[in-house]
Amino acid sequence: MPRDKDDVRRRLRTAALALYRERGYDRTTTAEIAARAGVTERTFFRHFPDKREVLFEGEARLHAAMTAAIVAAPHTLGSMEALLWAFRSIERMFEDNRPFTGPAQEVIACTPALQERQLAKTASTIAITAEALQRRGVEANLATLAAGAGMAAFGHAAHAWFADPSVSLGTYLERAFQALRGLSASGAPAPR
Repeated sequence: MPRDKDDVRRRLRTAALALYRERGYDRTTTAEIAARAGVTERTFFRHFPDKREVLFEGEARLHAAMTAAIVAAPHTLGSMEALLWAFRSIERMFEDNRPFTGPAQEVIACTPALQERQLAKTASTIAITAEALQRRGVEANLATLAAGAGMAAFGHAAHAWFADPSVSLGTYLERAFQALRGLSASGAPAPR
């Protein structure tokens, strides 16, 4: 993508986020976002299908990176360890996007329509992650279970990281996956 298109996307994302934080998501129009970014509304729609997607850009890139990282994880690792390895290997992607993602999460947290969209995006990421685990030989149902647990651990780690960025995302990921291991090894009786 040429640099000028990247610049337009960045300006649109910045403008949208600023307006969502100032006025609220529901009270912001695509025309206002475009005007704040210094482009036409038509240009907005060349870059984003709707005003929600401004906050969720990068899903395809995340899916490709997660799939590649899971497939590339050492074959000596179990499913959960491979997921942790994959998250750690694309940690930089999350760190680079943190200045936008943190404030975007605040907007999402107070907007039900965006929360619904985030749940759909998370479900899509779980499905992609499960498919990558299946490519490693994990049975389909177990791959889905592991992917869901791994995404929950990632969500827990990301939430902590947004609240306290003085600790690295990697440290929070390690702690979250360690907590999962502890929960599963707690000695509690298995359901019958």
